[in-house]
Amino acid sequence: MENILRYYLMPHPPLIIPNVGKGQEKVIQNTIDSCNKVGEEISSLKPETIVIITPHGTMFSDAIAISNEDEIKGNFNQFRDLETYIGGKIDKEFNEKLINICKKGHIPAVGIDSKLLKRFNKAFELDHGAMIPMYFINKFYKDYKIVHITYAMLSDIELYRFGIAIRESAKNLNRKIAIIASGDLSHRLTEDGPYEYSSEGAKFDKTVLEYLQKGDIVSVFNMDKCMVESAGECGLRSVYIMLGAMEGEEVKGELLSYEGPFGVGYGVMSFHNKINNKSNLELLINEKKIAFNSKISNSNPYVKLARESLNYYYSTGQLMGVPKDLKKEMINERKGVFVSLKKFGNLRGCIGTFLPTTNSVAEEIIRNAVQAATEDPRFERVTEDELVDLDLSVDVLGEPVKATKDGLDPKVYGIIVSKGHKRGLLLPDLEGVDTIDYQLQIACEKASIDYHQNFEIEKFKVTRYKEGE
Repeated sequence: MENILRYYLMPHPPLIIPNVGKGQEKVIQNTIDSCNKVGEEISSLKPETIVIITPHGTMFSDAIAISNEDEIKGNFNQFRDLETYIGGKIDKEFNEKLINICKKGHIPAVGIDSKLLKRFNKAFELDHGAMIPMYFINKFYKDYKIVHITYAMLSDIELYRFGIAIRESAKNLNRKIAIIASGDLSHRLTEDGPYEYSSEGAKFDKTVLEYLQKGDIVSVFNMDKCMVESAGECGLRSVYIMLGAMEGEEVKGELLSYEGPFGVGYGVMSFHNKINNKSNLELLINEKKIAFNSKISNSNPYVKLARESLNYYYSTGQLMGVPKDLKKEMINERKGVFVSLKKFGNLRGCIGTFLPTTNSVAEEIIRNAVQAATEDPRFERVTEDELVDLDLSVDVLGEPVKATKDGLDPKVYGIIVSKGHKRGLLLPDLEGVDTIDYQLQIACEKASIDYHQNFEIEKFKVTRYKEGE
């Protein structure tokens, strides 16, 4: 008999708790009924341990957090419910086995406790992403320990491998467990939702649920990144880990319910899998390599050079020389260049020059690409393992010209503000920078210039090159 008895996808809307919803929860009655069904099913399975993967515990950017004290509890005080408390005993033996497996497999994971979290001014407690599934389980079954996991912003493959480590831990301990991937789907389904509406929201929800029902694991991992980012979800990384725990199984999801009346998608799903001993990990890694190589081969020369610069630097520790087979303008022209690195849609590094500081655009790209990865003070240094998950863009700056506020357009022009020796630059067409005033405010903040005082303005255009375009 398999150690993992069942897997579930569950949402975590706080208003589903009666003392929080105060009647509003009745709008998502189908979700409530499905969560009760999960609780009843778990009661019949009687797992010794329930592994809950949540997005809302204390999250680290570089390591998955595993709560590791004897007990853990939480409440809904932040949602004005002073009566409902949830808690349980932690399966520390499982944690120890899981952390050791991760250490041997070089999977970034760390046990956290009150002492560690105090350093970050955080409390050791359950979050609502864990408590809401437990609320429904505890109605029917309480004789279990928990493993409380908060995912990190790691690559999808790393999260999948962590899921495999959960599977190995259960097998090695001969522990009967159930796994819950806690996560809401798109938060951008309607105009009056908690986030700005996106037409990609409903598309994401429909797509990911269909793939999970079919057991099409590769497609879950290969969903369009722009769609995923636009959807504003919080459950996909929980799903990645859960799917890793399904390694060696034929996946089949049963959708119990889906609702989105408050602008957020709530999906409840139960998985009835069969053992087939086929590995998806190798397939996922190969698919990733194919997609990565395709992206590189289809990139324009500017972004391709930035990528080659990073690969060369991380292989040799040195800056590469300028290749001879580049476009003439890349070798002969001197311009300012910004290189930006994004990881899963989030900025990971950006370094550039207002005006040229080297002999060519090519040299500017080579140097700034490496500095964006290693010297941006806002971020930790990019590791070599991260390179495959980065998306690069190169902005080649036009000549700055003096300007007035009336002649600006944040979608068309970048700006340079200056006062004395202080200078601040902001590139054009940045997400969320939609007004001239906001663009000027940000540029002034970067230069430590008082926005309400007089300062000089220059504007410039850029030619932007993106990887894969």
